Amino acid sequence: MHPYFSLRGRTALVTGGTRGIGKMIAKAFVEAGATVYVCARDAQACQQTADELGALGHCHGIAANLASEEGVLQLATQLGKQISHLDILVNNAGTTWGAPLESYPVKGWEKVMQLNVTSVFNCIQQFLPLLRKAGSEASPARIINIGSVAGISSFGEQAYAYGPSKAALHQLSRILARELVSQHINVNVIAPGRFPSKMTQHIGSDEQALAQDTALIPMKRWGREEEMAALAISLASTAGAYMTGNIIALDGGFSL
Repeated sequence: MHPYFSLRGRTALVTGGTRGIGKMIAKAFVEAGATVYVCARDAQACQQTADELGALGHCHGIAANLASEEGVLQLATQLGKQISHLDILVNNAGTTWGAPLESYPVKGWEKVMQLNVTSVFNCIQQFLPLLRKAGSEASPARIINIGSVAGISSFGEQAYAYGPSKAALHQLSRILARELVSQHINVNVIAPGRFPSKMTQHIGSDEQALAQDTALIPMKRWGREEEMAALAISLASTAGAYMTGNIIALDGGFSL
């Protein structure tokens, strides 16, 4: 690997890192030489992912439920006992909720906002001390928030809280990018379009639904694992050292 894109010697945390986009990014970071910690609610999934990716490099699993402030605090305390600094924080854990407009439940709205926005803010708060220790003018620490084209476009698909939550995350990221740049911490957002994940499996497993979905994408296909991996590595490596406050749509042209 070219040294511009190497993550050797870096430490990274990927929330929601046991499946989907989070796992794609965690795997990429391990392959690029980083020591990666993945967290998710399911302790067994954390261990399985750590074992699988550990065969490629250095990967560890930490079970944590980030849907509450208490869960974030527990994660920060547990990880703080194992590392002295954090070079890369990927806030990927998220959720959605779909229902007709007239019956969309308040509990669904609140759950989506809590995990997609509030918990990301909590994670950044709690890991700031470790990020500050890692960052320097030559090599800033990195926060990579996983947004969505749903926060850019108006295709709601009856998931009424999801797009607004991602739009809020995009704006939060811009605000934090401006504030933290002087502390040698870069904040950027990857806003994916369609990628294989648990959230999209109901479409990917239905041939007709998949055809209708890809018809809306100018490139006429979903994103591939290596494309997500390459962008994440770029943001986390020397290639992304002079980038902050960006909302990068990785969507095959969908947001156009």
